[in-house]
Amino acid sequence: MINVLVVDDDAMVAELNRCYVGQIPGFSCVATASTLQQAKEKVLDHQQPIDLILLDVYMQQDNGLDLLPTLRDSGRPIDVIVISSAADATTIKKSLNYGVVDYLIKPFQFARFEEALTGWQQKKVQMDHQLHYEQSDVDRLIHGNHQAAADAKKLPKGLTLQTLRTLCQWIDAHPETEFSTDELAHSVNISRVSCRKYLIWLADSQVLFTSIHYGVTGRPVYRYRLQAEQYSLLKQYCQ
Repeated sequence: MINVLVVDDDAMVAELNRCYVGQIPGFSCVATASTLQQAKEKVLDHQQPIDLILLDVYMQQDNGLDLLPTLRDSGRPIDVIVISSAADATTIKKSLNYGVVDYLIKPFQFARFEEALTGWQQKKVQMDHQLHYEQSDVDRLIHGNHQAAADAKKLPKGLTLQTLRTLCQWIDAHPETEFSTDELAHSVNISRVSCRKYLIWLADSQVLFTSIHYGVTGRPVYRYRLQAEQYSLLKQYCQ
């Protein structure tokens, strides 16, 4: 479970963000802070589990970005996503210079909020478990959505973005379902041969996990399911 600290002096906004966090699998809002001092105390309390901070900028007499030097000096491996109405260049540049992993300008849609958290989660999983990196791995970490879009544009000959989007949207609507080529092809009304090509590409891209089942005739049936850690990548192919 990923532990999230929400820092916002507006109680209604803090509660909204807390509820948003609760709607995303794998995330839990473990604390909120309405002042910069409260936020600093929680960061400096190493008994308080925090993996990610959702940070407002305008906080009454305080500037939320003043938390960033404290966080850096603490040495704790905590990442920050800024959520603020501040849209001036100085604030955004300062945030990026301190290494915030994303920046959401209020007001925003839940889909963008979810994309920020799940995109960060995907990178965290990769960095926590991968010991050696290929260039494509580094590109995905650094470029995020842009790299996914670029990958989709490099589809093999005969595959189209529109059909890929249709298939991924079905998978997104059935994230816990294991399915065969025939089942998916029937559900989205495309040919089995065409569907098979997309599934092979998605499996090669590690979006899908493949398992082989043998029926009474001994003929192997390939079944697929979404790899949970690649959910944010699937969502990008849905757009």
